[in-house]
Amino acid sequence: MEALHDISLLFSIPFAGMLLSIAVMPLIASEWWEKKQQYMVILWSLLFLIPLAVAFSPGTMVEVLCKVVFEDYITFIILLFGLFCVAGNISIKGNFSGTPKMNVLLLLIGTLLAGWIGTTGASMLMIRPIIKSNAWRKRRAHTIIFFIFMVANLGGCLTPVGDPPLLMGFMRGVPFFWSLHLFPLLLLNGAILLVVYYIMDLRNYKKEIADGNHPEFAGEKVNLKIEGKHNVVFIVMIIIAVILSGALPSVPAFAGGIHIIGEVELGFAAIIEIVIILLAAFLSMKTTRKELRTENQFSWGPIKEVAILFIGIFITMEPALLFLEAHGASLGLTQNWQMFWATGILSSFLDNTPTYLVFLTTAGTLGATSGIATAVGTIAPTMLMAISAGAVCMGANTYIGNAPNFMVRSIAEEGGIKMPSFFGYMGWSVCILIPLFVVDMLVFFL
Repeated sequence: MEALHDISLLFSIPFAGMLLSIAVMPLIASEWWEKKQQYMVILWSLLFLIPLAVAFSPGTMVEVLCKVVFEDYITFIILLFGLFCVAGNISIKGNFSGTPKMNVLLLLIGTLLAGWIGTTGASMLMIRPIIKSNAWRKRRAHTIIFFIFMVANLGGCLTPVGDPPLLMGFMRGVPFFWSLHLFPLLLLNGAILLVVYYIMDLRNYKKEIADGNHPEFAGEKVNLKIEGKHNVVFIVMIIIAVILSGALPSVPAFAGGIHIIGEVELGFAAIIEIVIILLAAFLSMKTTRKELRTENQFSWGPIKEVAILFIGIFITMEPALLFLEAHGASLGLTQNWQMFWATGILSSFLDNTPTYLVFLTTAGTLGATSGIATAVGTIAPTMLMAISAGAVCMGANTYIGNAPNFMVRSIAEEGGIKMPSFFGYMGWSVCILIPLFVVDMLVFFL
């Protein structure tokens, strides 16, 4: 697929159409979109694939499609599916009152968990307790928005398990615990977001009380109960599978894979990861009573929506990624703050994992004489921090910046919470996150 490195950005028009569909269709035809969104995904995918076949060759088009499906999408959706199933079989119960202090505590716990069980795992584990805790409220959307900011994104910056971009860095020689260098950034961002959230939630809480809405357990000592605790074993299985997928390719016995077509193959490490995750999901569903899932209001709707929409996103964004791969080194990005914003802004709309790899590779060509020795070259520590932080944290800028964002939104809407539209959510991120990232730039990357 060497010729595709000269692909025109015009081939990215279907990707723009895909994004506009996700943003606009729920506003103008919500019922149709909810039931028929797969047809829009097929339409935009074909509007990329057919011109690709004409401009290059049918064989090239098939190879690109197989590359997206077998090398990118399958492991992505299997990981989300596994964590969705296992976390859905854990019920965190308690007399949570939905007060500002309780909500801050739940957000903090979820954020800290995300670095060790992944943003998807932490999001699926914590979203239902926070929805239940605030069920008595009418003003709840802001809590879910901050949940996406913190649990579904920011918390993933501490370890390679936290978010896939950091796993890719680990696979290319970045030490496993090196990402703990991002802890000061997590501490600063988390503190600012929690303070802003608390002020906002306290105001909304007072409005709820004034309207005559009262928390059921206000003032009572928290009584925590966790059901389905055995599913923690299956979460550990999934975490091990993710770590193995990063570590095994460096072992000669697992370096190859099953040949699909052309240069495309499904790696042995990926196959092992898929098998372990699916086994964990299967055992979780078989060993957990159905009533627990009913109590959790578990349904397949959120993972189905993510599976449908993200196959379209993965297919149509491929030309943009190929263009970046070919021209990333010639973009003139040599400063830490430039890498932070470039990686972050593109990660807001493209898959943050390949975006991270593009700029990691670009950083490796800059000729740093000291720093982190990776498979793509030596990278200065601050620049590696900038790329990592941009890829992980700025995934919160849009619903599609990170897969858990979409799943959290879907679960919240199933729970009766009216969430902002695509552009409405971006309004929140522009007002809250962009100023925060400016602070990050000034403190860490100038």
